[in-house]
Amino acid sequence: MKEGKSSLWFKLRNKYRLVVLDDETFEEKASFRLTRFNVYFFISTVFVLTVAGIFTLIVFTPLKEYIPGYGDMNQRKDYIMLELRTDSLSTIVEQQAAWINNIRGILRGEVDSIAENIVLEPVKFENIDLDKVAPEDLQLREEIEKEISYSLTFSDQQKKGAVALSQLNFFPPIKGYVTAGFNPREDHYGVDVVAPQNEPIKNILDGHVVLATWTLDGGYVIGIQHEYNLVSFYKHNSVLLKKVGNFVKAGDAIAMMGSSGELTSGPHLHFELWQDGAPINPEDFIVF
Repeated sequence: MKEGKSSLWFKLRNKYRLVVLDDETFEEKASFRLTRFNVYFFISTVFVLTVAGIFTLIVFTPLKEYIPGYGDMNQRKDYIMLELRTDSLSTIVEQQAAWINNIRGILRGEVDSIAENIVLEPVKFENIDLDKVAPEDLQLREEIEKEISYSLTFSDQQKKGAVALSQLNFFPPIKGYVTAGFNPREDHYGVDVVAPQNEPIKNILDGHVVLATWTLDGGYVIGIQHEYNLVSFYKHNSVLLKKVGNFVKAGDAIAMMGSSGELTSGPHLHFELWQDGAPINPEDFIVF
């Protein structure tokens, strides 16, 4: 066994001469003294360096992206973000299309659409202290509440002729503070009323629900068609309690205070009153 090992080691260490000759003149151009061990070592070194170079190119250069199954982690994150944005945009487009279809159906007199009651947790709104109410305000409210009757049973004589809005008894949709008044010049066709959280929104007059849906700006909106070509809108609700086609009486709860939609900074009611296609200042007829 030792003789075999000695013989193998002798063969590896045995020197050979590599001569480069001119093919025509047999002139010696170069010569090299080599051993089998040198040849093996040279080939192994070239192989290791080649493998190391290829590995470096793959790991530290963009060439790795061309290898099947080897992706860039940052690129994967970008794909995920693009997928999420695409999904969000698709949802917004579907919601806008549904809103447009609802409005189109209302204009055509179609009231087949039904809005789902969706509950959103109201956002805290701590800028206004609702506990501090002026005594004069409380006294005025008590006097008006004693005088107002919320019955909408009109006589036949009233229904036949034109009725002034001042003769109608409107039920306040909610009691609170008016933070933004009626201002058509700034495209604000209603009033913003702040009230405690989870307060129910009331219907102002008898009528039928013609709109109960979600919009991008107004959030969950409900619209009611009343007599005398009156239409009332209640925006930024968190819950819609009525569906399109429902008949609601004055004082019935139709929604819950919320802050849905983009045009809101906290829980409040944006209330609009329209007659014959023109906006009306609600504060002229309703005490909030």
